[in-house]
Amino acid sequence: MVTSISTGVWPTMVTPFTDDNRLDIGALEAMVEWYLARGVDGLFAVCQSSEMFFLSLTERVALAKAVVDLVDGRVEVIASGHVSDALADQVEEVRRIADTGVSAVVLVTNRFAQDTEGDDVWISTLGRFLAQVPDSIPLGFYECPYPYKRLLTPHLMAWCAATGRFMFLKDTSCDTDQMREKLAVAGGIRLYNANAATLLESLEAGASGYSGVMGNFHPQLYAWLCRHWHEQAEAVRRLQAFLGVSSAIESRAYPVSAKYALQLEGVPITLHTRARPASDLIYAFRREVEQLRELTVYERAVAGAP
Repeated sequence: MVTSISTGVWPTMVTPFTDDNRLDIGALEAMVEWYLARGVDGLFAVCQSSEMFFLSLTERVALAKAVVDLVDGRVEVIASGHVSDALADQVEEVRRIADTGVSAVVLVTNRFAQDTEGDDVWISTLGRFLAQVPDSIPLGFYECPYPYKRLLTPHLMAWCAATGRFMFLKDTSCDTDQMREKLAVAGGIRLYNANAATLLESLEAGASGYSGVMGNFHPQLYAWLCRHWHEQAEAVRRLQAFLGVSSAIESRAYPVSAKYALQLEGVPITLHTRARPASDLIYAFRREVEQLRELTVYERAVAGAP
């Protein structure tokens, strides 16, 4: 059983679709090579960025398997696809995703209790879930914002650590103090910050890396920061400021904006998504993506990133 995964940068992959709404495996291959050429440490497939709530289980499994096959052992791959309400369906999702060969299956924290229910319900439901999932399947957590955001409290983090079943948390608190509290009781669970503005602070607090949507725009800069944050104080401070401010583009018709950014990089991906119309990426938003790419070229040169 895998007991840990690599530190560093884990982009939350977008899913390429053909114009007639099918998975585009050809574009996916080009995407995988683009990520790897920019020094990522792993890939998070079948997540919210991947539009997993708009994919059938068959498509989620096919997507995870395709990424594992395309990576071919060069980096680790984790995947979620944990979207169902019924516990039996959740168990089936996890078993089928695990069979694709991913290094861990990532559970969505809001699947184990309603937003009005407390930690006791969450623990009880998760306990019943774990009893039905083989302990040979490595697991992680994602504090997914949809359909509602359920953050792990330090109490829940400690409970999960005590099970010995979990090794990954994609933290979406956007709050360094909360991350410190989780890290204090994390045990063998590695925390990966999804928020760019707090990334350096979280690394200094003990976080293991970055896993967020900006890995679809300039992952090489995140990779450089995660590898050099403790070495070059002035360069790191400047890069952190750039990453924090530029991450505001997350609000610009994502994931269409990310697909446009990948197009600019030469990846043969359409702008088609199932989550929103491509027309949401208005002209001004396109210009912002283009200008971010120009600034990225400059920052990359300053940092010496690939």
